[in-house]
Amino acid sequence: SILPLMLASGNGSSHPMSFILLGIPGLESSHFWIAFPFCVMYVVAVAGNITILHVIRTDHTLHQPMYLFLAMLALTDLVLSSSTQPKMLAILWFHAHEIEYHACLIQVFFIHAFSSVESGVLMAMALDRYVAICFPLRHSSILTTSVVIKLGSVVMVRGLLWVSPFCFMISRMPFCPNKVIPQSYCEHMALLKLVCADTRVNRGYGLFVAFSVVGFDIIVIGISYVKILKAVLQLPSDEARLKAFGTCASHVCVILAFYIPALFTFLTHRFGHQVPQVVHIMFANVYLLVPPMLNPIIYGVRTKEIRDRVIRGCCGKEP
Repeated sequence: SILPLMLASGNGSSHPMSFILLGIPGLESSHFWIAFPFCVMYVVAVAGNITILHVIRTDHTLHQPMYLFLAMLALTDLVLSSSTQPKMLAILWFHAHEIEYHACLIQVFFIHAFSSVESGVLMAMALDRYVAICFPLRHSSILTTSVVIKLGSVVMVRGLLWVSPFCFMISRMPFCPNKVIPQSYCEHMALLKLVCADTRVNRGYGLFVAFSVVGFDIIVIGISYVKILKAVLQLPSDEARLKAFGTCASHVCVILAFYIPALFTFLTHRFGHQVPQVVHIMFANVYLLVPPMLNPIIYGVRTKEIRDRVIRGCCGKEP
């Protein structure tokens, strides 16, 4: 059903009219059924993150650094999942494989920019936990609302500025007649494989962005948690240590859910040529859908303030 589109797209122009997204190559016969769990996860991600945003916005007692960062994370997750999932569901259910050239570039921009923002927000949340545990009496004076907003703005601007050259450089390069992207969404490395020109500068810049953004954030997160661990182990009682670890458990789960599939996808694109394509594509989908779905669940279940307000809103009574 997509062969006519593939042939029509191979017109040899430097800027194609459109690309063809294959979805999940190798599992074409199962596309219809695979879409159902993806749809459920997307609905959970949207509903969960909107709920988190609504609870934090309407309850002024939650206008504290931890919850403001959580609101930033929820907003980022909404953008990240919504930039790919509607099109992916259209591919799997309705065979809408064609994506317009500029829409593809916009998707590249949103995916990479807000992945960078999410990484930055996770780093900011680690700093918040570090200050809260290591300097509890000074937490409110160090991380004021103004500081939180400035830190969030820096994270947002960094993502937008660092990723914008991706789209600019790709838009100036000639593409080969083959316009088929063997996955569910447009991604920087997938587009580079369709370029009929030297892409070493693009690949080099991609590595620079990855190491300067994700590498920096992981280092800051790691240093923060080393200091947190040292501070917690010096607490006098087991109960105090468990309570301190409990405040960090949600954040650690969110970090692992985001970075493990993200790093797998990044490394597989560049070095994992022996990894089966279907495994790579499934992890690429997991990377953009599972964290946005899990984050509100993790924080909703493990954070008492959020959980109590959701129960109160749903049941109309105190939990």
